[in-house]
Amino acid sequence: MASLAVNLAPGHPNDLWLKNPVMTASGTFGYGTEYAKLVDINRLGAIVSKAITLRPRTGNPQPRIVETPAGMLNAIGLQNIGVDACIREKAPIWASWTTPVIVNVAGFTVEEYVAVVEKLVETPGVAAIELNISCPNVASEGKTFGLSCADAALVTGAVREVCTLPLIVKLSPNVTDIVEIAQAVVDAGADALSLINTIPGMVIDIHRRRPVLANLTGGLSGPAIRPIAVRMVWQVAQAVDVPVIGIGGITSAEDALQFILAGASAVQVGTGTFVNPRTCIEVIEGIEAFLEAEGISDIRELIGAAGRECRDWPG
Repeated sequence: MASLAVNLAPGHPNDLWLKNPVMTASGTFGYGTEYAKLVDINRLGAIVSKAITLRPRTGNPQPRIVETPAGMLNAIGLQNIGVDACIREKAPIWASWTTPVIVNVAGFTVEEYVAVVEKLVETPGVAAIELNISCPNVASEGKTFGLSCADAALVTGAVREVCTLPLIVKLSPNVTDIVEIAQAVVDAGADALSLINTIPGMVIDIHRRRPVLANLTGGLSGPAIRPIAVRMVWQVAQAVDVPVIGIGGITSAEDALQFILAGASAVQVGTGTFVNPRTCIEVIEGIEAFLEAEGISDIRELIGAAGRECRDWPG
């Protein structure tokens, strides 16, 4: 059988080896415990928790999810139990799994990010940190951290100083040049990058004559954004020398393989899980079948292969 194992933190003292490249996306799989009766957790490459903040958050008012063609909008508002409850209630369960759990961390100041990570790095059951930099920086007039090289590098560097675990930074697509943001956070110490986060959108109820979401706007996810995500993964993977994790509208093995061929070492499945809780498992099985059919012995042979093919193409 072909090897599906990938390393998301080569060179880090704590290598982050995954048994396969299929992960869950933050915010779509809860804390993992909610799906344990529906999915064999230990088949997954990794689980990324929903965003964890310094203090508990109730999130935005309802309605905060609306379906769209080929996707959905969400404005959950980072609802979570807070880092202390996470460590007390969830981490002991994570420690019993063979699948690594990566904790997505959010904050509204650099100090909040640092405080959350300081609590998590010594916690059994936490394998790595995914830094969600698509949060407003209250010290910078509410401008999202991930929209400027300076702010993205600032929060990454501050967390890097206290983070002894592999550090993944999740990039926002809502920028002019995602490559320069990627390079800035890698220079600041990121071990890997995950992209993309959601794209802002709006749905209006024509009868009520107002936006459907109570928050007015939400983040668009699902198959509608996949071509955008594949393009951004392609661009970033050719510009940085750390592993890239592809996210955006993956519902099948073919979708996942597009990201891998574009340069992603792993992928995250998000919105597809809402439609079919077994999506991750089916993607893993589909990749296995593809490798066998193609006579490929190691998934790593495919990482970035489309870029190599294009460079060799006569045209």
